[in-house]
Amino acid sequence: MTTGVLCAVRGAAETAVVRGIGAGGGQLEVTRRCADLAELLASAAAGLGQVAVLSADLPGLDREAVNHLHGSGVWVVALADQHRGWQGARLRLLGVDVVLEGPDTEQTVAGAVSAVIDAAQRGVRPGGLTVEPGAAPDHQEGATPGDPAPAAPGARAGRPAAAAGSPGAGGTADPACEPDAASRQPGVVIAVWGPTGAPGRTTVALNLAAELAARPGGAGGALIVDADTYGGTVAQMLGLLDEAPGIAAAARAAGTGRLDAVALAGLTPMLDGGLRVLTGISRAARWPEVSASSLEVVWAAARDLAAWTVVDCGFGLEQDEVLSYDTRAPHRNAATLSALAEADVVVVVGGGDPIGLQRLVRGLGDLTDAGVPSFGRYVVVNRVRASASGPHPGAAIRDALLRYAGVTDAHLVPEDRAACDGAVLAARTLREHAPASPARRAVAALAGVIAPVRTGVGAH
Repeated sequence: MTTGVLCAVRGAAETAVVRGIGAGGGQLEVTRRCADLAELLASAAAGLGQVAVLSADLPGLDREAVNHLHGSGVWVVALADQHRGWQGARLRLLGVDVVLEGPDTEQTVAGAVSAVIDAAQRGVRPGGLTVEPGAAPDHQEGATPGDPAPAAPGARAGRPAAAAGSPGAGGTADPACEPDAASRQPGVVIAVWGPTGAPGRTTVALNLAAELAARPGGAGGALIVDADTYGGTVAQMLGLLDEAPGIAAAARAAGTGRLDAVALAGLTPMLDGGLRVLTGISRAARWPEVSASSLEVVWAAARDLAAWTVVDCGFGLEQDEVLSYDTRAPHRNAATLSALAEADVVVVVGGGDPIGLQRLVRGLGDLTDAGVPSFGRYVVVNRVRASASGPHPGAAIRDALLRYAGVTDAHLVPEDRAACDGAVLAARTLREHAPASPARRAVAALAGVIAPVRTGVGAH
């Protein structure tokens, strides 16, 4: 059976590539020689080929394009200039399946294409594992066809890890992001989510990150990421410029294969206590700049940079089903869904009043429907007060959550409006502004419960 190959190679190398594919014993056939990326994507979507061979310098090539090819069921083989070592690292960060960097392109391209075809016959999907040029992919002992290969430390299977030595946006390395890669345990990602209605999700996320950063032995510190595409306020709460490069800049760097731990460190200013901040988008209308495929690289780089990454998510969980037929269309809730899918721990925040509790109960069900497992989920009820829940608010809230949501271990954060308002006014965390605050002590206790999770979380 002949396998169709899409060729989008620039310059004189195209002739050698086509000749090499044609020499594959009749098993391979170049079905389309594409002039640009748009033609390549259209040909892939039309099902004209199973493998795409392209140049590293193809104009417009980014992570979204590679993701589009994978979504069309097309493997990606990329040709890098052997004299430009950074090209190979960039291509790997873009998520291509095979990178050819040797001088003998005509001899190696057919072997690389055959390797990915063999992987497809084993049941592996494009983007599922890394194939070495000229060799068939190996599977783990006991693995079933279609299982991805072991992921690099700090990334889940089938997701990119920040590649050491890859080109970063920054020029010099940050001392905080130069750990001993061989011995340092990858960081933990914590997604803080809550239903609509201002339950205090950002307050909990920010102060949880501050408490984790300040814990004894917390080498690597913590990173707070504002991924709320509706109305992120982390920058304002800390007195930072909301126009400063943040998650949008990180997503752009990831999309072009230029984000690693060093580059991410350049985008995340460090505050006192070892807390780094990746600010959100300055205007809600900029949400298309933050795509899920780019955020996969951001989370991997964050694991390499910080011991704890706390992501302040938006409230929306809908997957924009009207647009789901178009894999190139951006999704408004992609940042939230990506963070929840990547997270080792999910903290669910609800308000401590009847309306907030009702939304919390429904939100827990929505999380389950969205595929977020209940394991590693912590429920936090914020702003607990007698005026909203009766003379014994803690007991009433726990009884309600147990009865309607089956939650047996809710964490309660008492109302402390004066301390929280003062912290925002001073642009500081509760740990810095009001260390004796009941709200701060409750968040610190939550950090103490979550902290041991890191010892049980290995490479994903």
